[in-house]
Amino acid sequence: MSTITAVKTYDFRFPTSLTLSGSDAMNKDPDYSAAYVEIHTSADDGIKGCGLVFTIGRGNDVVCRAIDSIGETLRGLEVERLLDSMGLAWDLLVHDSQLRWLGPEKGVEHMAIGALLSALWDMKAKRARKPLWLLLAEMDPEDLVSTLDFRYLSDALRPEEAIDILKDGQSGKQERIEDIRQHGYPGYSTAPGWLGYSDEKMVKIAKRETQEKGFKQIKLKVGQNLDDDIRRLGLARDAIGPDVRLAVDANQVWDVPQAIDWINHFHDFDLAWVEEPTSPDDIIGHATIARAINPIPVATGEQMQNRIMFKQFLQANAFGIMQIDATRVAGPQEIVLEYLLARKFHKIVCPHAGGVGLCEMVCHFAMFDYAAVSCTTKGRMIEYVDNQHEYFVNPVHISQGMYQAPTAPGNGAEMTVETAQRYLHQE
Repeated sequence: MSTITAVKTYDFRFPTSLTLSGSDAMNKDPDYSAAYVEIHTSADDGIKGCGLVFTIGRGNDVVCRAIDSIGETLRGLEVERLLDSMGLAWDLLVHDSQLRWLGPEKGVEHMAIGALLSALWDMKAKRARKPLWLLLAEMDPEDLVSTLDFRYLSDALRPEEAIDILKDGQSGKQERIEDIRQHGYPGYSTAPGWLGYSDEKMVKIAKRETQEKGFKQIKLKVGQNLDDDIRRLGLARDAIGPDVRLAVDANQVWDVPQAIDWINHFHDFDLAWVEEPTSPDDIIGHATIARAINPIPVATGEQMQNRIMFKQFLQANAFGIMQIDATRVAGPQEIVLEYLLARKFHKIVCPHAGGVGLCEMVCHFAMFDYAAVSCTTKGRMIEYVDNQHEYFVNPVHISQGMYQAPTAPGNGAEMTVETAQRYLHQE
C-alpha cells in the first residue's frame, strides 16, 4: 500500500505575446501558460502523476491556488484505492459540496479538479506501463463505464448504452490499435493563422505546413476586420490550393446576427468549418448560426465547461463539428463521456490543441476514440501548433501531417521541470 505524500504545483508562463503566436480577435497578446501539477506518493517505484491546466497568463494565479487547495483533499489517501476505483476519485473531488458550490461542475475549480484527475490517470497508466490511449482502449467496457458520472445525462446517454457502444467497439479493435501504431492519427495546423502575422508570414507558413509538413488542413483566425479576413482567406486559398482544407476560427468574438452576416461573406472559400462564432455557452445562438450559414459547418467545444453543456448542444444540433479540450473539463472521465455522447449523436470530433501540453494530452483521447468508440478517423483530425513541445518528457511527434502514437506510459503531460524553470513565474 502507498499513500499520496505531496501535491506540487508549478506556474509556467511562456512569453508568446512577444511574437504574437496565439493572437486572435479576442486574445490579442496571450502568453501561453501551464498550471502544472505533480502527485507524489510513498511508493518506491519513483512514479509521479502529472497533469496541467492551460491558461494564457494571469489565469495561472487563480488555477494554481485552486489546485493547491483541492490537492489537500488527496494528501494521505491510499493510492491503490483511488487508482483501482477512479469513480471514487471523481466523486471525492467533483462532489465535494463546498467546492461544487463554486460551479457547480464548471469554471476554475472544475478545471483544477481535471488537472488532479488527469494526474491520477497518468499514474494509473504509468503503473500499467501503457500510454493512456491504450489503457483506455483496452479497459473492459463495464469497468470503464463504472468510472463515469451519468448524472444529468440519462435523457441523452445511459450507462447501458455506453457499454453497448464500447462493446461494439471491440470488433476490429486490435486492428485499429495496430493502425494507430503504424500510421498515427490525422492532424491539422493552426500555425499560419494568428491574426498578428503579416500576410507574407501567413502565406509562407501556410505553404510550409502543407507542402513540407504534409498537413491536409490549416486554420486561420478571423473576426477583427472583414476586409482583412477576405483578403487573407484569398491569399491562403491560393497558397494551399483547392485540395487542402481551410477552416476559420473567430474565438467567440461575434454576436449571433453579426456572425451570420460576417460568415456569409466566406462561402467562396470552401471552408471546412467556422469555429467558435459566438459565446461558447449560447446553445440557441449556435443552432441559429448553423442554420443560417449552411453548408459551412459550425465547430465548437474547446471552452465548453462540462458534459451537460455538450449534451444540450448535441440535442439542439447546434454544431456540425464537435471539439473537445484536454484541460477544460474534469479530466479523462468527462472527456470519455464527451466522445460517447458524440458517438450516440453521430457527430465528428476534432479536438482543440496547440496550447502548452494540449497536443501531448489530447491525442490520447482521439486515438482511444478511434480504437474503441467511433472506430473511424473519417473527417477527424487533431489541431496542431508547434509551441512548447520541447519542455515535455515525451513531446508529440508529427510525420507527414499525422500524430504519431505515443508509446511512453502515461498521459503525455509530464514536463521536464528543469528545462522549463526559466519560465517559472515569481510573484
